[in-house]
Amino acid sequence: MDWGTFLWTTVSIGLTLMTLSFLYRDNAFYKFSESLFVGVATGYFTMILYYTSLVPTLFDKLWVGQPWWQIWGGQWWYILPGLLGLMMWFRFSKKKAWISRYPIALYIGIGTGVAIPLEMQNRVSRQLFDTVNTVLGVGDKFTEAGFWAGFSELVIILGVVTGLFYFFFSVPHRGLFGGVAKTGIYILMIGFGASFGYTVMARISLFIQRIQVIRDWTATGWEAGGGKMALVWIFALIIVLVVLYELIKHLRNKSTAETA
Repeated sequence: MDWGTFLWTTVSIGLTLMTLSFLYRDNAFYKFSESLFVGVATGYFTMILYYTSLVPTLFDKLWVGQPWWQIWGGQWWYILPGLLGLMMWFRFSKKKAWISRYPIALYIGIGTGVAIPLEMQNRVSRQLFDTVNTVLGVGDKFTEAGFWAGFSELVIILGVVTGLFYFFFSVPHRGLFGGVAKTGIYILMIGFGASFGYTVMARISLFIQRIQVIRDWTATGWEAGGGKMALVWIFALIIVLVVLYELIKHLRNKSTAETA
């Protein structure tokens, strides 16, 4: 690991520890790392949107090999969406905020018209088709593998049906209907639990990756010796001093509160 990479890795580890300090309590180090992350992410994605969305879909359409003041060589009608985009910025004006309502309303209307058919196709029609088609089209039902595959798909269908029963409120959830609806609750809880577990595991994987970076950084410092090892010791000393400062501050505030 060269010196440049080692220094940038040191900075990333410092920000990681600042972020993890929130596990102790809210503090200035966590707020600094949070603000820095939000600022850098905002700037990064702003530039990505500018070069991947605004430039190819607006500027390149208006000026096709022409100077910036000559728009007749391009598709001049793209001025209209450009003006609508500029009108959205009036949202930050107290007196002229009403101007931004027109492009926002147009955007919401077009977005809704495009999104509803796609959502119906992807989340309703496609899901229903795949749910039923998997049972009807599972390989050879007379083999052991085909039998268990069909059985698994049948369980999925029963789970979908019982889950839908829970959201059917036109009939009181009593008797057989109530029992099926209650089974749907358990199915939903299993689904939510699996989704939550997947999210937790993703966060744990991210945490493990940061721990591995710290391990590799420490190992590099010890193996290289010299300046890198000195930087590791300095960094460790800073962490110890920060922890001691926070601990002393906490104990002092607790003592003051008890005295008061």
